[in-house]
Amino acid sequence: MALANLHRPGAPTAQIVLSLGIGLTVLVAVALVEGNLAREVDTRLPAEAPAFYFVDIQPDQLAGFAEIVRATPGARFDQVPMMRGRITRLNGVPVEEAPVAPEAQWALRSDRGLTYAATLPRGSQLAAGAWWPPDYQGPPRVSFDAALAQGMGLKVGDTLTVNLLGREFTAVIANLRSIDWERLGINFAVVFAPGTLEQAPQTHLAAVYLPQAEEESLARAVTKRFPNISAIHVREALAAVDRIIAMIGDAVRLTALVTLAAGTLVLGGAVAAGHHRRVYDAVVLKVLGATRGAITRAFLIEHAVLGALAALVAGALGTIAAYFLVTRLMKTEWVFLPAPLLWTMALATLLTLTLGFAGTWRALGTKPARFLRDE
Repeated sequence: MALANLHRPGAPTAQIVLSLGIGLTVLVAVALVEGNLAREVDTRLPAEAPAFYFVDIQPDQLAGFAEIVRATPGARFDQVPMMRGRITRLNGVPVEEAPVAPEAQWALRSDRGLTYAATLPRGSQLAAGAWWPPDYQGPPRVSFDAALAQGMGLKVGDTLTVNLLGREFTAVIANLRSIDWERLGINFAVVFAPGTLEQAPQTHLAAVYLPQAEEESLARAVTKRFPNISAIHVREALAAVDRIIAMIGDAVRLTALVTLAAGTLVLGGAVAAGHHRRVYDAVVLKVLGATRGAITRAFLIEHAVLGALAALVAGALGTIAAYFLVTRLMKTEWVFLPAPLLWTMALATLLTLTLGFAGTWRALGTKPARFLRDE
């Protein structure tokens, strides 16, 4: 009767797969999200980003600023006049009453930087309409960001009203631009044609490109001569963003490892709960003439299949979760990365084999004679 009592059902296969699969799913999702973010940073950041943005340059300081930059080896700069104004009307309708898509509402919540230019800014491409002549002096015209225009329901020929220091300027949209913000150059969503804003109070914004070895000396020279000018160090800002992303990644990875550890404990409990069944199986197989090696291979195959099944479940669910996080939450481009799935499958199989075989080792050493005598 003792032999019959040993044949007790162990943990269901679904429980083993689920216990390991939950932790691995989180690991797969984290690995895929991190991989896509790393690829986004590597491929989207320009090969040559500005070293500094200098803001609040007064018109009478521009010549002196240019002199300092040109005296620095390997340095060059782009500069534009800059004002700050608030978009108040879309086609004559107050922005509070106009239907605006959620992704475009940020541009209406506060003052925006704006400028005027005779030529198409670098990093922009015309998406609709035509650019004005360099010597344009006609009625107010404006160039607008194509993505924002779509969210605000605007097109070429519509009007845009901007409040600048209490005075409203209404201009016809002459063209829409697709702006490559990722090149980190100077660009504005709102660019007026010449002849409208030249007399308005303004400062200048400059983007300076120079070798890293010259950055500290240039910043020191500019701020020493012009204390009112603020320097924004682009490299330090990008490094800070990298540190924040790394900290978030570490926190998520820690959560994933805790989940995996919990799944491993559940898996260990499931394997222990199935110990009696494996003892029974080993005894029966030995009585039927199976060798220790054959039984070992059978147990290894069983747990390898369970590990592979857990990996497949984790891979599928983790990929789906990562896809929605990257495309819906982070609003970036999704790229499938097979490497995290491969190492996750290998980890799941190895972990299941290790824990499973550790739990069956005692069963392999069980002597069938004792149970047969009891039977």
